[in-house]
Amino acid sequence: MNCPEARLLLHAYADGELDLVRSLDVEQHLRTCAVCVAEKQALVSLRSALASPELMYAAPQSLRKKVRQLTGAPGEKTQTHRVPWFWPWLSAGAVAVVMLVLMLRPAGSNRELLADEIVSNHVRSLMAGHLTDVVSSDQHTVKPWFNGKLDFAPDVKDFAAAGFPLVGGRMDYLNGRAVAALIYQRNKHFINIFIWPVDRATAGQPAGENVRGYNLINRDVNGLHYTLVSDLNQAELSRLAMMIGK
Repeated sequence: MNCPEARLLLHAYADGELDLVRSLDVEQHLRTCAVCVAEKQALVSLRSALASPELMYAAPQSLRKKVRQLTGAPGEKTQTHRVPWFWPWLSAGAVAVVMLVLMLRPAGSNRELLADEIVSNHVRSLMAGHLTDVVSSDQHTVKPWFNGKLDFAPDVKDFAAAGFPLVGGRMDYLNGRAVAALIYQRNKHFINIFIWPVDRATAGQPAGENVRGYNLINRDVNGLHYTLVSDLNQAELSRLAMMIGK
């Protein structure tokens, strides 16, 4: 079992929802992967924090009394309320409004969540022993390594002549799917390039952003989406992004 497979099962494992065979597989992986152990401990800590009594809201007595009156709970004088004829239509209208708001709300929050996940994966990759699954500066070694592991073929090139040598590659997991991660280096800065398929087949200009102090560059080229992330400055990261697809 590798890291992407283990991460898919960590939530169920922490909740005790896996069968015996799967649980043993995850435990075997955790014995050899400090990164996944840290992620499991973070899940356990989150569960403990969410179960804290401090997060519970104690309703005031006035609210309790009002709820009992409306629901006819024992111990309180109940009131009989006739449901207006228009109430079902009003309820249906409210549901429709909520659904319309959900459909029309901007997708910025989803992009922000994905960008934050990308930075987290980049940071985890810099921990000891997790940067690469295949270590090589030879594109003809790294590219075939992904065969059979993904439902697409990532474009792998070495840009050592331009000052961005290829370090290797690994499997990663982003936004609910397996992705390719290529690792390059610029002086002492490591760069992760996460790759997954998109519907658009045209090459777009790089678009940059900064998340938690890390620079991200997004670009679509020939049906593949590339996100470059590093603490390298935005200008040099953009240079590397422009080399993609050439």
